[in-house]
Amino acid sequence: MKKKIVISSGGSGGHVIPSIAFYEHLNDNFEALLVLDKRGSNFVNKKKYKYTNIESPRLNFNFFNFPIILIKLFVSFLKSFFFLKKNKADILIGMGGYMSIPMCLAAKILNIKIYLFEPNAVIGRGNKFLLSFCKKIMCYTSEIVNFPNKHKDKIFVIDHILRKEIYDFRNIQKKEIINDVNLIIIGGSQGAKFFDENLKNSIINLSKKYKLKIYHQVSHSDFNDLEFFYNKNGIENKLFNFEENIFKYINEANLAITRSGASTLSELAFLRVPLIAIPYKFATDNHQLENAINYEKSGFCWILKEEEFNEDKLTTLLLNIIKNKEDYLIKQNSLEKFSYKNNWNNINEKLKNFINEN
Repeated sequence: MKKKIVISSGGSGGHVIPSIAFYEHLNDNFEALLVLDKRGSNFVNKKKYKYTNIESPRLNFNFFNFPIILIKLFVSFLKSFFFLKKNKADILIGMGGYMSIPMCLAAKILNIKIYLFEPNAVIGRGNKFLLSFCKKIMCYTSEIVNFPNKHKDKIFVIDHILRKEIYDFRNIQKKEIINDVNLIIIGGSQGAKFFDENLKNSIINLSKKYKLKIYHQVSHSDFNDLEFFYNKNGIENKLFNFEENIFKYINEANLAITRSGASTLSELAFLRVPLIAIPYKFATDNHQLENAINYEKSGFCWILKEEEFNEDKLTTLLLNIIKNKEDYLIKQNSLEKFSYKNNWNNINEKLKNFINEN
């Protein structure tokens, strides 16, 4: 009989997308069950994936809301407890964030093995709280900011977890930057108003010198304004908000401007797109900046801090990248070496062995 593995996630696309990747990897050898909260269900293809919805409250310490949060947390814990018991789960994988806490607490009481997943360069607060309860935590590196030394032996380093369809694009020849610039702008699953509002002059300056095509992930509220902006200036564009198969656009790009969420960076790196990272300055514990720094050290990206950003800096950087291609080609070569070793079958085997041996 196959082991039953529950994958608990929710919140943003940054949590849900890797959950789906884990589901796809594990469902070949185990019986995988996906649990999402209401927000997370907005980022899953309901025709392709079955999932259970268990709502979890956002955790904050507002004095007036705290009693209500405790009640909701208890309700979520009870639903999680009965779901795990009914489905006779053997293993729980918590994908980080407050959404996983009730499910992990229920699993602990039921004596179900708990594994955590931390793709960021900084340990998330939810995962940090749950470290005492878990058997192992899967990470992309052993050097994680704020990770407690007493739990270092729980780290299991894995290759970047990606959805199965993305591998279909791995061997497609990348378009080099010559006179054509295919620029993808990624603000995350919620879009980024900062990008919607602050990149326009740089894009116009670039379009005067090069043939430009833009793939732009926009906020819902800015869609019409940006569509008008691009069309008025004669710039070829493809606008989208959340896109399940964003890697189709990534694969068309030869340069990216992006936030620094772990899932987005993994997909850009795998598809060998050099990137300008502008980390979200309000990200919890500044984890997006730490993600970007790791990628910069690996020779994959350039960093522009949001608090130091101005359009002149961005325009100068973009023009230098395109005119002086040596640095660009070095980064592309580094990405090639990085992505070459990422293989669907190898990761499948590694995950299967990890679960069976632990």
